[in-house]
Amino acid sequence: MDFLSNENQRMIADMVRNFAEKEIRPHFMEWDETQEFPVEVFKKLGELGLMGVFIPEEYGGSGFGYHEYITVISEIAKVCGSIGLSVAAHNSLCTGHIYYHASEEQKKKYLPKLASGEWIGAWGLTETGTGSDAGGMNTTAVREGDEWVLNGSKNFITHGKSGNVAVVIARTGEKGDSRGMSAFIVERGTPGFSAGKKENKLGMRASETTELIFENCRIPAGNLIGKEGEGFIQAMQILDGGRISIGALALGIAKGAYEAALQYSKEREQFGKSISKFQAIGFKLADMITEIDASELLLHKAAELKNKKQPMTKESAIAKYYASEVACRVANEAVQIFGGYGYTKEFPAEKFYRDAKLCTIGEGTSEIQKLVISREILK
Repeated sequence: MDFLSNENQRMIADMVRNFAEKEIRPHFMEWDETQEFPVEVFKKLGELGLMGVFIPEEYGGSGFGYHEYITVISEIAKVCGSIGLSVAAHNSLCTGHIYYHASEEQKKKYLPKLASGEWIGAWGLTETGTGSDAGGMNTTAVREGDEWVLNGSKNFITHGKSGNVAVVIARTGEKGDSRGMSAFIVERGTPGFSAGKKENKLGMRASETTELIFENCRIPAGNLIGKEGEGFIQAMQILDGGRISIGALALGIAKGAYEAALQYSKEREQFGKSISKFQAIGFKLADMITEIDASELLLHKAAELKNKKQPMTKESAIAKYYASEVACRVANEAVQIFGGYGYTKEFPAEKFYRDAKLCTIGEGTSEIQKLVISREILK
């Protein structure tokens, strides 16, 4: 597979790197401390075409593939996981769901606003009692004439408060029936649609995570995506691509932690020489870069299949599982290399450490990835 480091990826990497250094690095710790969701940053990212990376130009997107998408997310996450997470969620979940499954009329209405960054997108599947068991959801949508009436709530929703539009999966049939759920587009400002509690999180603190609440929320019948009963199947297909997103996020966090630790190890001296000269530290760095490179190859393998519209459920699950676990290991070793300073907020290692953990949970836990992988290989 000849997919590494093409001209588009190199150009995009330079552009994103420059943007991140100028617009994100000076502020990321302040945003983390205050839990501020910096909407203006996403507007600027939209101007660069990074809020609709794989959306075709006819809908206002950049028209790139998933190799370039990995580059975008990982380069942002090398500086700030929170911003990387929000860009990933916006692109692959809300925007991606509309692009891959909505009608032409719906695409023309929503994609230009989402791809430009004029609107921020949210995606609602998870509920308080139904995380991995999404099929047991309680939020319902009932057809009444020319409207659907939504009742219930979603939680752990990225951009649940600030998002201008959300794609929401609700139950339209029997609980647990994979054909008993449907997907809907709900715009902010719709009566009965509101944001609930904002989560106070360990990491990814500048990426907004809240509840979505529906109280007799009436939306037009035309806001159904696809056909009634297709919502859960659509969501599972979206999560296949979403695994590449979270894997790319993990890759960026791992690279950021590794590069910070590498630089520090060259500068920090003990016993008359830099600590990088000690085998104990050199071997840590060797393990870190080996696992990072392996993660990157697995992600691009999945991306190649995604670009070719070939089955990639197993490959995306493997890439997401491995990259997210690697991010945690690399971030942990980065803190260790920094020593006492790694435990302080004056250096970046502690933030990479906190941010990395989300990657083993979001869009399918590591345990769920292993379940997906085992089912695929045992078919």
